[in-house]
Amino acid sequence: MRKICFYCGKKPIAGRTMSRKGQYKAKGGTGSKVSRMNNRIILPNLQKVRAIIEGKVQSVFSCTRCLKAGKVTKA
Repeated sequence: MRKICFYCGKKPIAGRTMSRKGQYKAKGGTGSKVSRMNNRIILPNLQKVRAIIEGKVQSVFSCTRCLKAGKVTKA
């Protein structure tokens, strides 16, 4: 299953989550420090839709933004 929108090409992006330790300076500490970083993947909100493409009915993946915008002609 490809996680790419058929209409706009939106796809997963890579990112990181940072875990911080320590008390903030405003609360009397020495400041927060990054203790560890974890890799993560941010997935788009894709829906499987039966759409008319070039006069034929196909099932494609479309993001919800394209569905709301009316770019998809449903079968």
